[in-house]
Order: sequence, then C-alpha cells, then structure tokens
Amino acid sequence: MRLQLLALLAKEPAHGYELKQALEQTFGNAYPSPNIGQIYVTLGRLEKDGLVRGVDVEQSNRPNKKVYHLTAAGLDTLAIWADEPTEGPRVRDEFFMKLVLAPMTGMADRMALITRQRRHYLALMQDLNQLLAATDRGNRYAILLIEGAMLHLQADLEWLDRCQEELL
Repeated sequence: MRLQLLALLAKEPAHGYELKQALEQTFGNAYPSPNIGQIYVTLGRLEKDGLVRGVDVEQSNRPNKKVYHLTAAGLDTLAIWADEPTEGPRVRDEFFMKLVLAPMTGMADRMALITRQRRHYLALMQDLNQLLAATDRGNRYAILLIEGAMLHLQADLEWLDRCQEELL
C-alpha cells in the first residue's frame, strides 16, 4: 500500500480518508477496500521514512486534519517503482511443491490435490464473474483488474490440466 499512497499523493496532497476514497473510487470493488487505520499507519511510516510530510490544517468547528504531501524522496521512490518491471511468473509455486512432495510422503494423492485445486480456482472464477457483473461498466480500471485476475485463473486452470497430463 505504500507505493499506491505515494502515487495518489503525487497527484495532490490529501489526508488519509481522502486517500481511502480515491482508492475506492479508482478501483471500485475490484480492490479490497483498505482499512482506514492501515492507511494512517502506512502514512506514519512513510512520514518517518521521509517520503511524505504531514501538515496540520485547521478546520472551523472540527478537529485539525493532517494533510500529507509527497517529498522529493517520495517522488524519487515513486519514479523508481514506476520504472521497474513488476514480478513475473512464479517459479516457487506452493501448490506445485505440494503436488510433487506430498504424495512422496503418502499424505496425499495427486489427483485429489489437482481436483481440490481446480474446484478452488473455479470457485474463485465464479466470484470474479459475480464481481465483474456487479462492477460499474464505466470503471475501466476495476474491469481491467478483474479481467486480469480472471485471465490468470484461466492460465492456472490450464496449467492444472497440464500437470494432470504429465504427472498422472
């Protein structure tokens, strides 16, 4: 969440609740709504690390609010994040380790493991289909995020078929 908050603050200074709303408006239900406490804890850490600066702003008839501004160091961190590629395919797949090693112990049957994992992926796909149906069609970001998750799941399902062909 650190880098997402930095990215939002690069657009404009904001306080924690505004950042929470910006995440919710940008990604809709496709991205789990962050806990406001988590946002303020993260902002505190970012401030401690010198990536943001908090300024108390007076409000009439209300307690002061703390508005956060991106620092030069925060901007540099954000630029590095934007420029670096993100992690690619995972080679250390926990399910695959289980699929190979658990049967060696006699604790699991490969077909049962594949079947259980397939059911899990299909249930996740159903959840994503429901989420997609409930998502505002105008929220392109949320739709792309959900569709991306669905494509990853589809690839995982195809990979399970491949594992079944090769290992059984």
